[in-house]
Amino acid sequence: MSTHSAQTTTLAERIATLDILRGFALLGMIIVHFHQRFRLSWPAEDRVGLPGEWLVGWTAWWGLEQKSWAAFAFLFGVGFAIFMRRAEAHSRPLVTLYLRRLGVLALIGIAVEALTGFAILLHYAIWGVPLLFVRRWSTRVLLVLAVISAMAWPAYRFGVGVHEWLTRDQAATVAAAPPAVSARAAPPDTYTEVVTRRLGNIQRGVLSWRVLIPGSSFVLFILGFIALRHGVFDEPKRHLRLIVTAMVVGLACWLIFWFGLQKMPSAWTDWSDNAWPLRYGLGVISEQWLAFTYMGAIVLLLAYRPWWTERLAILGVVGRMALTNYVLQAIAIDLLSSRFGFALKLRPYYYGASALLLFAALAVVSYIWL
Repeated sequence: MSTHSAQTTTLAERIATLDILRGFALLGMIIVHFHQRFRLSWPAEDRVGLPGEWLVGWTAWWGLEQKSWAAFAFLFGVGFAIFMRRAEAHSRPLVTLYLRRLGVLALIGIAVEALTGFAILLHYAIWGVPLLFVRRWSTRVLLVLAVISAMAWPAYRFGVGVHEWLTRDQAATVAAAPPAVSARAAPPDTYTEVVTRRLGNIQRGVLSWRVLIPGSSFVLFILGFIALRHGVFDEPKRHLRLIVTAMVVGLACWLIFWFGLQKMPSAWTDWSDNAWPLRYGLGVISEQWLAFTYMGAIVLLLAYRPWWTERLAILGVVGRMALTNYVLQAIAIDLLSSRFGFALKLRPYYYGASALLLFAALAVVSYIWL
């Protein structure tokens, strides 16, 4: 096989792998969204019903919720990196094209959040901008930036908690004014009022100083950027040790989070309302890193058993239109679950089947469009 053919085959396999990963992340998110939007009661009451029914919610929470979002963010980072690499390879105006792309993503994100309440794309658009300025930094520096970004918000809140604890005696001497009782806003009467309130929340969020503090999405963007830079998806077999290490670290963080940090004695965190970062590993030991275990398993499966690419083709075709299908599932789920739509509710046993039906519908749309 010629070098050109080998490179072409590698590129095709890489794209197929990324599409399948995106489809996998979307499927997980849809299952989680069914759990969030269609459940009949709050988690504490979900134990009432058919035997073992409450386990469905726990499975979605423990196994999918943060992990699906993490995989989606990581793959967005990979997508940003691919766009940059292609633009630079063809000597195109990277900065203009990239910022224009993020601007369009921001507009889509605002529309989706205002109309459906799904808030993620605007955040991606905002934190995609810094990638443009750090793209030439060394991998080591980028990893340091990722750790700092992961710790930024938890460390700030923990610092606030420490300050409150150190000044508790001084604060106790100050006469406390009667707490102000704020009137809770009445539920909106119309869908127009819902959209108006959401737009107001978006404006306040964007103008808040909190938007300047990076979070896990930016961390995952950086890691996705690094993965593409080092050819993890181009040559997964050559990076076997790195992929397996990421899988082990992801699983270890998940285990430590749920069976270590969440079992922490309450005395360690009861001293302040802002001591919660201790239970969340200061943002570094996070249960969402289990996404790397999932993604690594799929990458290695496709690398060593390439015939699985065809078997998982339905994931790939949905993943090829990841952004469009994310928007479509948001519209469909909001229409079906909202009280201004069909206001449907489902027993937990039906979450998975319903999610698969919606995913299959997205696959049909994708096949027709592509």
